[in-house]
Amino acid sequence: MDEVRDSTLCIQGRVTIAPGVLTTIVRLTALEQRGVSRLAQAAPRVRGLLTGGAVDEGVFVQVSDQGVYVELHVIAKSGVNLLKLGETLQAVITRAVEEMVGMSVRAVDVHIEDVALSDRAE
Repeated sequence: MDEVRDSTLCIQGRVTIAPGVLTTIVRLTALEQRGVSRLAQAAPRVRGLLTGGAVDEGVFVQVSDQGVYVELHVIAKSGVNLLKLGETLQAVITRAVEEMVGMSVRAVDVHIEDVALSDRAE
Protein backbone atom coordinates (compact mmCIF):
# COMPACT_ATOMS: atom_id res chain seq x y z
CA MET A 1 0.00 0.00 0.00
CA ASP A 2 1.34 3.43 -0.92
CA GLU A 3 1.81 5.88 1.88
CA VAL A 4 -0.09 9.16 1.43
CA ARG A 5 1.91 12.15 2.53
CA ASP A 6 0.45 15.39 3.76
CA SER A 7 1.52 18.10 1.34
CA THR A 8 0.62 20.91 3.76
CA LEU A 9 3.53 23.24 4.35
CA CYS A 10 3.97 24.11 8.01
CA ILE A 11 5.69 27.46 8.48
CA GLN A 12 6.82 28.63 11.89
CA GLY A 13 6.37 32.29 12.73
CA ARG A 14 3.87 34.94 13.55
CA VAL A 15 1.36 37.03 11.61
CA THR A 16 0.64 40.48 13.02
CA ILE A 17 -2.29 42.62 11.91
CA ALA A 18 -1.89 46.34 12.62
CA PRO A 19 -4.91 47.99 14.25
CA GLY A 20 -4.99 50.43 11.31
CA VAL A 21 -5.80 47.52 9.01
CA LEU A 22 -8.83 46.76 11.16
CA THR A 23 -10.07 50.37 10.96
CA THR A 24 -9.76 50.21 7.17
CA ILE A 25 -11.77 46.97 7.02
CA VAL A 26 -14.47 48.47 9.26
CA ARG A 27 -14.60 51.77 7.33
CA LEU A 28 -14.87 50.15 3.90
CA THR A 29 -17.42 47.60 5.08
CA ALA A 30 -19.60 50.30 6.65
CA LEU A 31 -19.48 52.60 3.63
CA GLU A 32 -20.64 49.89 1.23
CA GLN A 33 -23.84 49.31 3.21
CA ARG A 34 -27.04 50.70 1.78
CA GLY A 35 -28.31 53.29 4.21
CA VAL A 36 -24.94 54.72 5.22
CA SER A 37 -24.41 58.22 3.87
CA ARG A 38 -20.94 58.71 5.35
CA LEU A 39 -18.93 58.27 8.52
CA ALA A 40 -19.17 60.88 11.27
CA GLN A 41 -16.31 62.59 13.05
CA ALA A 42 -16.66 61.81 16.75
CA ALA A 43 -14.51 61.49 19.84
CA PRO A 44 -13.89 57.85 20.78
CA ARG A 45 -15.67 56.41 23.78
CA VAL A 46 -13.28 53.45 23.88
CA ARG A 47 -11.35 52.95 27.09
CA GLY A 48 -7.59 52.46 26.84
CA LEU A 49 -7.50 53.38 23.17
CA LEU A 50 -3.81 54.24 23.23
CA THR A 51 -2.76 50.64 23.81
CA GLY A 52 -3.56 48.26 20.99
CA GLY A 53 -6.05 50.58 19.35
CA ALA A 54 -6.49 52.69 16.24
CA VAL A 55 -8.61 55.62 15.15
CA ASP A 56 -9.81 56.53 11.66
CA GLU A 57 -12.62 58.75 10.39
CA GLY A 58 -15.60 57.68 12.52
CA VAL A 59 -14.02 54.32 13.39
CA PHE A 60 -12.33 53.32 16.63
CA VAL A 61 -10.86 49.85 17.13
CA GLN A 62 -9.49 48.35 20.34
CA VAL A 63 -7.63 45.04 20.29
CA SER A 64 -7.27 42.99 23.47
CA ASP A 65 -6.76 39.37 24.48
CA GLN A 66 -10.55 38.96 24.56
CA GLY A 67 -10.97 40.10 20.95
CA VAL A 68 -11.68 43.17 18.87
CA TYR A 69 -13.92 45.97 20.06
CA VAL A 70 -15.28 48.31 17.36
CA GLU A 71 -16.94 51.67 17.77
CA LEU A 72 -18.50 53.11 14.60
CA HIS A 73 -20.05 56.55 14.06
CA VAL A 74 -22.21 56.99 10.96
CA ILE A 75 -24.52 59.44 9.26
CA ALA A 76 -27.50 57.51 7.90
CA LYS A 77 -29.43 58.22 4.73
CA SER A 78 -32.96 59.51 5.22
CA GLY A 79 -35.81 57.02 4.97
CA VAL A 80 -33.76 54.14 6.36
CA ASN A 81 -34.83 51.96 9.28
CA LEU A 82 -32.13 53.01 11.75
CA LEU A 83 -32.43 49.97 14.02
CA LYS A 84 -32.11 47.61 11.07
CA LEU A 85 -29.14 49.62 9.74
CA GLY A 86 -27.37 49.37 13.09
CA GLU A 87 -27.97 45.62 13.34
CA THR A 88 -26.82 45.11 9.75
CA LEU A 89 -23.63 47.07 10.41
CA GLN A 90 -22.91 44.97 13.50
CA ALA A 91 -23.34 41.74 11.54
CA VAL A 92 -21.37 42.66 8.41
CA ILE A 93 -18.49 44.25 10.33
CA THR A 94 -18.22 41.23 12.63
CA ARG A 95 -18.21 38.90 9.64
CA ALA A 96 -15.65 41.00 7.71
CA VAL A 97 -13.17 41.18 10.58
CA GLU A 98 -13.53 37.52 11.51
CA GLU A 99 -13.23 36.28 7.92
CA MET A 100 -10.48 38.63 6.73
CA VAL A 101 -8.12 38.52 9.70
CA GLY A 102 -9.34 35.59 11.77
CA MET A 103 -9.77 37.63 14.95
CA SER A 104 -12.85 37.25 17.12
CA VAL A 105 -15.03 40.32 17.54
CA ARG A 106 -16.12 41.05 21.08
CA ALA A 107 -18.49 43.93 20.28
CA VAL A 108 -19.49 46.37 17.55
CA ASP A 109 -21.07 49.54 18.93
CA VAL A 110 -22.83 51.55 16.24
CA HIS A 111 -23.60 55.21 16.89
CA ILE A 112 -25.93 56.84 14.39
CA GLU A 113 -24.95 60.48 14.81
CA ASP A 114 -27.34 62.07 12.31
CA VAL A 115 -29.56 61.50 9.30
CA ALA A 116 -28.55 63.11 6.01
CA LEU A 117 -31.38 64.92 4.27
CA SER A 118 -29.63 64.30 0.95
CA ASP A 119 -26.85 62.01 -0.29
CA ARG A 120 -24.42 64.87 -0.87
CA ALA A 121 -21.49 65.20 1.52
CA GLU A 122 -21.61 68.37 3.62
